[in-house]
Amino acid sequence: MEYLPGGDMMTLLMREDTLTENVARFYIAQSVLAIESIHKHNYIHRDIKPDNLLLDKNGHMKLSDFGLCKPLDCSTLYAIHEHKTIDDENMAEPMDIDGCFPDTDNKSSWKSPHEQLQHWQMNRRKLAFSTVGTPDYIAPEVLLKKGYGMECDWWSLGAIMYEMLVGYPPFYADDPITTCRKIVHWRNHLKFPDDSKLSPEAKDLICRLLCDVEHRLGTGGAHQIKAHPWFKDVVWDKLYEMEAAFKPEINGELDTQNFMKFDELDPPASGRTSSGPSRKMLLTPKDLSFVGYTYKNFDAVKGLRSLDLKRSLSAKQPSIGSIFSESAIDNTNKRTAEETEVQMLASSGDPMLP
Repeated sequence: MEYLPGGDMMTLLMREDTLTENVARFYIAQSVLAIESIHKHNYIHRDIKPDNLLLDKNGHMKLSDFGLCKPLDCSTLYAIHEHKTIDDENMAEPMDIDGCFPDTDNKSSWKSPHEQLQHWQMNRRKLAFSTVGTPDYIAPEVLLKKGYGMECDWWSLGAIMYEMLVGYPPFYADDPITTCRKIVHWRNHLKFPDDSKLSPEAKDLICRLLCDVEHRLGTGGAHQIKAHPWFKDVVWDKLYEMEAAFKPEINGELDTQNFMKFDELDPPASGRTSSGPSRKMLLTPKDLSFVGYTYKNFDAVKGLRSLDLKRSLSAKQPSIGSIFSESAIDNTNKRTAEETEVQMLASSGDPMLP
C-alpha cells in the first residue's frame, strides 16, 4: 500500500481553520475526480470525510479508507438499503427523527458562528478518534435508512466544502444525535454565517450538493458537478499535473510530521494483561491503527505440533558414561544417607544395632 506523507485534509483544516476559495476549489476538484473513479467501478464510498482525503508528497489529494465501500447492483438498479442503526453508545432508544432539538428548545445552548467555530476546533480532534465518531458528513437518506445510491457521496463532499470555507461542518452540534437530526431536517439548519465571505457560486454549489437526492448535483453523473460555474477555470485533464495548493514539507519517505500528533499515554502500572470490556481502556494511540485487526497464520499454527515432535525426537540421548556417572552419584548419596541413619540410631542407643 502506498504511503502518503503529506498528511490528511483534517490536519490541514485544523492548522488553517479555513481555506480560500482557490485552495478549496483545487482540493474539491481533485475529490470529484477521486469519487468519480470509484463510481465508474459501480462502488459507493459511503465514508467521504476530511480524515480520508490524504495528500501525497507533492500535495495532491488521494481518497483512502474503502472499508465502507458498497457495490451498486447496476443490473437491477434497486436502491441500496442500510440495515444498521446509528451507533451511539449513549443512545438507549432509536433516534426520534421528529423529536425536539436541544439547540432550538434551549436558548442558552445556541451558539454564534464564532462560538461554533471555536467549539468545533476544540472538539475536532476528540471526535475524530472517538469510538462513536462524527456523523457530520453522512447524507440524510443514509441516516433514515432509505434507499440510497452514489449520490450520497456528493452530499458528503458538499459538507466538506462547507467546512473548508466556513470552518466547521454545516450541521455540527454538541452531540452526534443532534447532528443527525439537523442533517435529516437540513432545510431548517443549512445556513451560512453572516460574516462568511463566500462567493455566490460557492454558496450555490454547496446548496445544490446539500439537498434532496432528486435535485442533487452528481445524481446524474460527475459531469453535472464539473459543469458548475464554480469550476469554470478548472482544467480537469491537467489537475494532477499542476502545482498543488499546499506543498507539504517532507523529510524522508516515512516522515509523519504532517499528520496529527498523538499524546503518548503512560503504560499501565501492572504488567498484567487485561481482557474483556476493560481491555479497551489500556489502548494507546499507537493501538488505534490495529483496533479490530486480527491476524492468524494457519500454516504456522498447523506446523506447531510437527515442530514440537521434531524437537522431541531430535533431543540428545544420554551417553552410557553419563548414565553410569549418574548411577554412581546416586549410589554414593544412598550410602551417605544410610551411614547417617546408622550414626543417628547408634547415638540413640538402639538395642538392635551390633
